[in-house]
Order: sequence, then structure tokens, then C-alpha cells
Amino acid sequence: MSSDTEFNIFRPEPLLIILSGPSGVGKDTILQRMQERKLPFHFVVTATTRPIRPNEVHGKDYFFVSHDEFARMIEADELLEYAIVYNDYKGIPKQQVREAMVSGKDVIMRIDVQGAASIRKLAPEALLVFLTTENEDELVNRLKERKTETPEGLNLRIATARQELKRIDEFDYMVINSDFQLDETVDILTAIIQAEHHRIKPRKVNL
Repeated sequence: MSSDTEFNIFRPEPLLIILSGPSGVGKDTILQRMQERKLPFHFVVTATTRPIRPNEVHGKDYFFVSHDEFARMIEADELLEYAIVYNDYKGIPKQQVREAMVSGKDVIMRIDVQGAASIRKLAPEALLVFLTTENEDELVNRLKERKTETPEGLNLRIATARQELKRIDEFDYMVINSDFQLDETVDILTAIIQAEHHRIKPRKVNL
């Protein structure tokens, strides 16, 4: 019979959940809806050097920092992972993730596909979910409709998205975020997380 320290159904291991996928699939929108529904997760705030967009809030949507401040964070080893994404830096503050996991909360973060691969190397037991659209044409249309990029920037995002779609096999689950089905997508994602907490051999993340 297993001891309580090896198997305790009343205190499941906290999960490190990575929500990834190409630009334009709705990662931010999904996490926003999850927060609106007051789901019991710690939502990681990413640091970025890109300019703040209308309706975004510093410290809630992202930590918007200068290139000098981001360089300081790299030098001080304060980032779990970082990368250049469309000519700007993005990174995950290390201490924020560790403190949340120590508290016992599931930790969920949105991250680009190359960043997800880096997290997988650091934490092989992380739960990686690939968010996508029903097809490539729908993804391209969403990117065009955002109208937040220059023509050159839009072309770069489309080309990058097409390459990222080829890396879906690196993930544990795939979730389609269909138009006008936001709550259904959130329901599927939360069902995956609930199912993971019912594994006989739970994931155990060490960072």
C-alpha cells in the first residue's frame, strides 16, 4: 500500500500548463475568459518589450518593460524562459511560477511554440496544449482582421504560423478554438486539466 507521501488523492500535484499555438488563435482571449469565470489557476504574466496595445493593462496582460530592463532580467537569471518573438523579447518570470506552484495552485501560461519547446526541456512533466483554428485559412483571416501589423509584419506572422502548425506533435493535447465557441473551448481546456488530475501516475514538475 502506498504511503501518503507517494499518493494522496486529497492533495493532487499542481500542474504547469502551457497554452501555446500560432499567433492569432486566441490564447489571450481564452485566458481572459478563464479569469472572468474565476477558475482556480495562477495565470502567469509574461514580460515583453513590445509596445502596449489599446485596452491592454500593464501587470495584467503583460509586464511591459524596456529592452534595458529585459536585459537586466536576463543577466540576473530572473526568467524561466525567454525568446525573440517578432523582433521583441518575451519571457516568463521564474519566481512567479515557483511561488504559485509551491502554494499548490495549477499554473497556466500562454507562450509561443518555440518557448513551449524550451519549457518542455526544463520541465518534461509540464502539460502542453496546442491551441489552433479549424483550418489554416481561418487562422490567416484572423491575423488579417486584427489589423495590428504592418504588411511586412503580417506576412511574417502568417509564415511563422504555418511553420508552427507543423510542430503540433510536440504537444500533449490539441484544442480547436472555433469562431463564436469561446466558452466551449474553455470547457474543453478545463476538462483536460481535470482529467490530468485523475491520472494514476500524476505529473510532477520540478523547477
